[in-house]
Amino acid sequence: MKFIVSSSKLFQQLQAVGRVIAPKNSLQILEDVLFDLNGNQLTLTASDGETTIRTVVEVENAEGAGKVAFQAKLLLETLKEFSEQPLSFSIDDNNFGLNITSSNGTYSFVGANGNEYPEMPVEADMNGQFALSTTVLLDAINKTIFCTADDELRPVMNGIFFDLNDNKLTMVATDAHRLVRYTNNAVQAAAPVSFILPKKPASLLRNVLGKEEVEVKVTFGAKNARFEFGQTVIVCRQIEGRFPNYNAVIPQNNQNKVVVDRQTIVNACKRVAVFANTGTSLLKLALSENKIKISAQDIDFSTSAEETIACSYEGAPMAIGFKAPFLIEILASIASNDVLLELADPARAGLILPMENEENQDLLMLLMPMLLND
Repeated sequence: MKFIVSSSKLFQQLQAVGRVIAPKNSLQILEDVLFDLNGNQLTLTASDGETTIRTVVEVENAEGAGKVAFQAKLLLETLKEFSEQPLSFSIDDNNFGLNITSSNGTYSFVGANGNEYPEMPVEADMNGQFALSTTVLLDAINKTIFCTADDELRPVMNGIFFDLNDNKLTMVATDAHRLVRYTNNAVQAAAPVSFILPKKPASLLRNVLGKEEVEVKVTFGAKNARFEFGQTVIVCRQIEGRFPNYNAVIPQNNQNKVVVDRQTIVNACKRVAVFANTGTSLLKLALSENKIKISAQDIDFSTSAEETIACSYEGAPMAIGFKAPFLIEILASIASNDVLLELADPARAGLILPMENEENQDLLMLLMPMLLND
């Protein structure tokens, strides 16, 4: 087999598919990327055994056809050092040896029989389906993935729950300390559908979804979910199990409400958090009329800090504690200039909402409080 390909295009696509490859694999061939040449289309496939990604690179002057697997790390290390130029690939069909010829040199290594590479999973009953744009999916993943857990005992919390019902898509993630519920009213399906997307393929999608807006077709069955957009396909195994009843943990009728400039409170929290106890990262928010006093201390090192910022507050004076990194991360993930904090009492979860939602969207963040010592 022979073909000529742009060094930068091949490197870009190899980077995209190579992200799925795990550091340790049950099969040695899963450390490779599968090259499948058919005409002037070179299909690249990579997998970790549970998630498989496939994409296409256009090549020129192609001769022959077939499948060969090459070590992903070796290819990437070689290609990243090239400036943009055409590279000539020559593959021996008998021993799977590869010669890459550039303008200045030749690079040779040996691959493996591509027919031994695992096939992309195919499920007969992929009946559930819906479609959405790449921008909507990317935005939804960005707003939810940081709240996913790493919990071996409760694996259903290690992914993003997709719940399509009543002509709206709801995506939820929680680690039992934080919860985010993202709703988009512009996504529809023929019937109610739901599945849990693991964190790794969600992160992979976030990296490969392009800035160009195209339609993403999502289909899924009992075990797998499939995402198709442009010339890229990702198939992954779903997380089995029932996702927690997220609506049941969202407190209602919170009488204490704070409206504050998002960037002001984020910056203040970051400054004060430097002085928080390294074990607890506790931030105390004391709320009173038109002001929030944010404070932290570390008794072990005799350090403390407090800062007062302006706000609009409706409710009785109260103090509540939050874990600083969690609060900062939630506030930083909201795009609105102002945020609304809805609080019931110091022992119940607080809700953090954008004052202005983007078109067709509704975003809700929940954060569990920490016990205050005083």
